[in-house]
Amino acid sequence: MDEGKAHAIVAALANGVDPLTGKLFPADSPYQAPDIVRALYVAAQALDARSRTRVQPKPELPANAGKPWNEEEDRRLLTQFDSGLSIQELARSHGRTVAGIQARLERHGRLQPQSGKEQRPRQGPDRGSQSQGGRGRGP
Repeated sequence: MDEGKAHAIVAALANGVDPLTGKLFPADSPYQAPDIVRALYVAAQALDARSRTRVQPKPELPANAGKPWNEEEDRRLLTQFDSGLSIQELARSHGRTVAGIQARLERHGRLQPQSGKEQRPRQGPDRGSQSQGGRGRGP
């Protein structure tokens, strides 16, 4: 039984209504006893809260997320990064997450590991004199 249907049944019982017939229970019905009604309201609230706080499905990960890297993809990544593509563009191009691209660039010495969100390119002969052109990778 799905939770929506269970919630509807428990809510009807808590309101003193027979969920099968839609008629009110008689005054001497166990469903009219104060402790039973309170317990049914608690159960209905718990089902309602559970449906509201249910974890939303995670968005789809890129196709290559978590897969091993090969030498050719590494070469392509480094060439594209050195030509000025942003981390986001690289992630889309390689079917990887932004964090995956950043970690790979750190491994190859192109980014300095940082605790903050912004990653800065390492200064080197091929990066030090280039303008970053507002690509979001630091000064």
